[in-house]
Amino acid sequence: MAQHKIIIDTDPGVDDAMAILFACAHPELDLLGLTSIFGNVTVDVATRNALVLSELANANVPIAHGAGRPLVQVPRPVATEVHGADGFGHVPPITPAGSPDGRSAAQFICDMVAAHPGEIVLCPIGPLTNLAEALQLDPSIATKVKSVTVMGGSMWAGGNASPHAEANIWQDPHAAETVFAAAWPITLVGLDVTHKVICTNTQFAELAKAAPTNGGFLNEISQFYFKFHDEVDGFYGCYMHDPSAVISILHPELFTTEDHPVKVVLGGDQAGQTVITDEPGRPAIKVCSKVDAEQVKQVFLTTVATAG
Repeated sequence: MAQHKIIIDTDPGVDDAMAILFACAHPELDLLGLTSIFGNVTVDVATRNALVLSELANANVPIAHGAGRPLVQVPRPVATEVHGADGFGHVPPITPAGSPDGRSAAQFICDMVAAHPGEIVLCPIGPLTNLAEALQLDPSIATKVKSVTVMGGSMWAGGNASPHAEANIWQDPHAAETVFAAAWPITLVGLDVTHKVICTNTQFAELAKAAPTNGGFLNEISQFYFKFHDEVDGFYGCYMHDPSAVISILHPELFTTEDHPVKVVLGGDQAGQTVITDEPGRPAIKVCSKVDAEQVKQVFLTTVATAG
């Protein structure tokens, strides 16, 4: 029985696909919709990919088209070297059967939160522009969400888009600053923990055997991703960034958190860096500092293995 109503804000992206297909497969998650955002790919490709994933999983949830550029800064290049030209590694573009919801991502978020007060967990696993725009549209959503679980940031582990910044925050620091300053309960699942959760190509090959449709698709799109990590990080597998964030909603006991107010460096060489601050009046965020990586992996693999 579904216990958690969630909206995933996403820029699919190989590990986004992992997180979305996991969420669709888990019986305790009620996925109310996906909102698309630029980042790993352009927002148009993100919308298309979100539709494709929803249809692949037979979830057929609403997909709302989101922001196409950061709030303030010049857009960064998309991450084709990490996720491939269309976000799914070497897999060429797939045309979905459906089309997106008529509302913007920000409007969709506001509408859904208003319709389910106190029930929805927002789970952004891309840049935070849609959430910042939703706050501008209706500031009261901060008091109406159940919580916000962000895949992003790095307190102690260094960056992955720059020496200082994690990619999602680096893509739109001003949006992240807006989101982190708002008075809603946030958990930050950043590189401090996601760099400890690593799956191998062998584990994905097993997943393809167990679940030929969903696991097979993830295994296929991940080959490009594994090659990138082999060349850049020296291991043939991948960090489980986005799935870890979704799993933290279900299994907070697998993560150790510290409460810290967090601000974001907005410009210069350190743009996108997340910094613990003692600025008065800023709410504390639950920052994940440790993880039971083996258990998180097992939750992911066993859930997707049931997906068919």
